[in-house]
Amino acid sequence: MFKSLATAKFSAKAVALLAAGALSLTACGGGGATPAATSSEGGVQLINPGKLTVCSDVPYEPFEFQKDGKIVGFDMDIAAEVAKDMNAELSVVDSSFEAIETGTALTQCDVSISSISITEPRKAVMDFSEPYLDDDLTLVASEGSGITDVISAKGKKVGVQQATTGAKYAKDQGLDAQQFEDTGLLVQALKAGTIDAALGNQSVLGYAIKDDPKYKRVEDFATGEKLGIAIKKGNTAMLDHVNSTLKRLTDDGTLKKFETTWFGEPTK
Repeated sequence: MFKSLATAKFSAKAVALLAAGALSLTACGGGGATPAATSSEGGVQLINPGKLTVCSDVPYEPFEFQKDGKIVGFDMDIAAEVAKDMNAELSVVDSSFEAIETGTALTQCDVSISSISITEPRKAVMDFSEPYLDDDLTLVASEGSGITDVISAKGKKVGVQQATTGAKYAKDQGLDAQQFEDTGLLVQALKAGTIDAALGNQSVLGYAIKDDPKYKRVEDFATGEKLGIAIKKGNTAMLDHVNSTLKRLTDDGTLKKFETTWFGEPTK
């Protein structure tokens, strides 16, 4: 996700995660602020026995969102493969991205998978898997907005998701962008016409407008963003396991198939 180190206060979802242990979207076992780790096959330690507990900021289409009562998406396909390789059940916890990016979510989850851009500040508080997707930024504008690039977006109503690299980039470019708690609200505002444009990752915004001719990508920004899976710092057993699954998915072509399913064609 186009996400960067947050400076704002935690959102309501973050408070819920810290105070109440988060809302689990599948049955999560255990309890308490710092659950005891238990052994799983291969020596990987899991917070809840027999379950890979994954924190994710839902919704963030096409990476993680609810459909027909299930959480689906590109990240969820990868998470399911990680769980399968350790003979564990996948259990997803809906977290705020503020909690995910600061590493706080890893007191409740084994890993965080939520389109997380790998950045140096984040690497200081958590470990990352090998990158599984390159994901630069784009500016999406509505027809008739008069926006053709980031310069012409100045003074217009531009939206971003809070606590993201898109939000930081907009600020760095001098845009006074309106911030939204999640990408679902951002896309809703764009399509409702309450904002003229949205700045965020190519994967997410491209997916959101791909079937709607009223919107187009007017400018892309090569930021070199790479997405990774976040793991509690020093948990080398989990890191090795996750990297092993990602290598398998890359080598056998499964990762490319996931990209085609969710983005239309493999990201280059």
